[in-house]
Amino acid sequence: MPAEIPGCVHTDLLRAGRIPDPFHDDNETRLHWIGHTEWVYETTFDAPEEADRVDLVALGLDTVATVSVNGTEVGSTANQHRSYRFDVKKLLRRKGNTLTVHFGSAYAYAEAVRAAVGERPNAYDEPFQYIRKMACNFGWDWGPTVVTAGIWRPIGLHAWSVARLAEVRPLVTVDGDTGYVEVFVTLDRAAPADLVLTLQISGGTATTRIGADEDSATVAIDVADARRWWPRGYGDAHRYDVTLTLSTVDGATLDTWHHKVGFRSVDLDTTPDADGSRFVLRVNDTPIAVRGVNWIPDDAFPTRVDRERYRTRFTQATDAGVNFLRVWGGGRYESAEFYDLADELGLLVGQDFLFACAAYPEEEPLAAEIAAEAHEQVVRLMPHPSLVMWVGNNENIWGFHDWDWQQPLDGRSWGGGYYFDLLPRTVARLDPTRPYWPGSPYSGTPDLHPNDPAHGTTHIWDVWNTHDYTRYREWRPRFVAEFGFQAPPAWATLRAAVSDDPLTPDSPGIAHHQKAREGNDKLLRGLAGHLPAPADFDDWHWATQLNQARAIRFGIEHFRALRPLCTGTILWQLNDCWPVTSWSAVDGDGRRKPLWYALRRAYADRLLTFQPDGEDLVLVAVNDGPAPWRESVEVVRHSFAGDALAGVTLDVDVPPGGAARLTLPARVATPGDPAAELMTAGDATWFFAEDVDLRYPEPAWEATVEGDTVRITAHTLLRDLALFPDRLDPTASVDDLLVTLLPGRSHTFRVRAGGTPDPAALTSRPVLRCANDLAHLVAPSVNPL
Repeated sequence: MPAEIPGCVHTDLLRAGRIPDPFHDDNETRLHWIGHTEWVYETTFDAPEEADRVDLVALGLDTVATVSVNGTEVGSTANQHRSYRFDVKKLLRRKGNTLTVHFGSAYAYAEAVRAAVGERPNAYDEPFQYIRKMACNFGWDWGPTVVTAGIWRPIGLHAWSVARLAEVRPLVTVDGDTGYVEVFVTLDRAAPADLVLTLQISGGTATTRIGADEDSATVAIDVADARRWWPRGYGDAHRYDVTLTLSTVDGATLDTWHHKVGFRSVDLDTTPDADGSRFVLRVNDTPIAVRGVNWIPDDAFPTRVDRERYRTRFTQATDAGVNFLRVWGGGRYESAEFYDLADELGLLVGQDFLFACAAYPEEEPLAAEIAAEAHEQVVRLMPHPSLVMWVGNNENIWGFHDWDWQQPLDGRSWGGGYYFDLLPRTVARLDPTRPYWPGSPYSGTPDLHPNDPAHGTTHIWDVWNTHDYTRYREWRPRFVAEFGFQAPPAWATLRAAVSDDPLTPDSPGIAHHQKAREGNDKLLRGLAGHLPAPADFDDWHWATQLNQARAIRFGIEHFRALRPLCTGTILWQLNDCWPVTSWSAVDGDGRRKPLWYALRRAYADRLLTFQPDGEDLVLVAVNDGPAPWRESVEVVRHSFAGDALAGVTLDVDVPPGGAARLTLPARVATPGDPAAELMTAGDATWFFAEDVDLRYPEPAWEATVEGDTVRITAHTLLRDLALFPDRLDPTASVDDLLVTLLPGRSHTFRVRAGGTPDPAALTSRPVLRCANDLAHLVAPSVNPL
């Protein structure tokens, strides 16, 4: 069968029509045999022109590979996260050479390592911690089990003479208006010769001579009047082109290295204070209010994600107010395109080393692989100004403390040597320009519980797993690195992936695309006390998506209102790797769920939010914009009929990065009828009871459809009005969702679609929904024009 490189066995088999789509229905389970099977990739090639050396360069082999040229083994690999180079010159013929890459079963390798080093606990019944491979390949509580094999990054020949740049390690710093670039170079030589290393940036040039017996060198340059790289919202993400050239003394170029770099400083402020200790990320000495999302591989088969798809996903993030991406430790070190786009857009990136939810052995063969992997990845990523933090692992320190690991470990290694020794030493030695944090979560010292909310980073998972989302208000964290709530994907995404007829929350395809333990039960439990029990699948789909959006907006607004105590939130999660019910804001087909629109409001530069303050209510104004926020805000208590019952005008005056708590008079904040009143302040709303306890009117509206606009005029209160045009046209999307209208007020939705949806269908249930139609199961009063 033909193979496409980069790629993997699954994508090649799928392209050849030999397997069904693993994402459709429950096909995934019938394809598990692929990960237990050995595979061979083979090609023929001609040798390049004469050179001192000819290397076979494999930038990524997944994962247990034996590489042969013309029948002679040249090397073996066991790490998806490393690149490899093999000297093959002596094996080559001028024409008709054969390259063979034999991939062993990842399962067989991992199970052999497990047998050698002993069993270790983990979160799933899969051996992912015994092999250096993308852990979520083995399945997760949002991902399929698709254990891949293949040549997943480019492979080719590199012919070179005399010497080449084996490693280029640029330290980029800034002091005042002066930028500094110091480049440490390691050479690979084929012949002794004096060489010249030339560094060029911003019109400046620096050179150094390398003796014939030297294989390393350093060259440095200063850049006067350096423009700094700033995160989005704080200034321009300015970058400079850098070129490094290796040449002979008579000027013949041997090798070159190009990159873009940015001048910026970054540090973590963890100063103790009266509430514990701070966790403040500072860029260019400026505290950054982190509005983040967790990033997982955007496809279970990563080679299908190209630069344009990254740009689409990053645009979805920035359009929702996101300024920080945390690359989660169960996935991969992302591609050059990922970090380059983050650099360009001013998106901050926190990079986990690849350890997640398991006790990891520190014995061989893993120890040496991890040391080499960490070295390579730190050097590869350090030129990127967007990368502002290295994190040792995801939840493993927490797991060691709280997940009943210690008895089964019985004193055996679990990864602590990596997180507290190897990795911080590697970062400090190679890249002292950015901070290292041992884990997520972590509280800054082994003497503290690793998930102590008063210190460091915190993961909040009692909400969703065991508690209602209103429990977020009991948390007072310094920095939230994970928290989330589930919902199904968009209707068109679900319908394309699942052929169940009829669809029910527990029909086979829907159930298969819910990987979380007791996930659908938790979805229903999450509705209790908030929204009525769904009457049918359409109501289940709408209610669970609405509840996810409300839960996350509730949590983020609470955390942001704690400013300056809480300095950042990183939502679990932005994206999905396949069509699944999950915690994502953007589903596996790239469609925005209602959560995305709620996130855009909750992550706005300027946020107004009503918050309890003891027995009272306050209005909190949070300003993450670049300028002071000064305006008058009208706060009004309304009846559901739209009557203004009481009001007050408050003056907002908040500096950049600050928050203000504005007292509300009792006459405004105290309802006469809690079941039929609400408060508004700009985009902020406050209902005095949960939906199930409110006397919602039966929703009624007037709808006008003209071209790509749908204008809704409310005849009654319409809470969380939402339009789902993808139910009619899978290509369709809408610019806004979750709009609350008082009687007499209007809102215009803009629909982007490949076709022209039927106006009547576009403006009626289940395409047009609101929260109060869940309480009124009869058909609402609609007058489409």
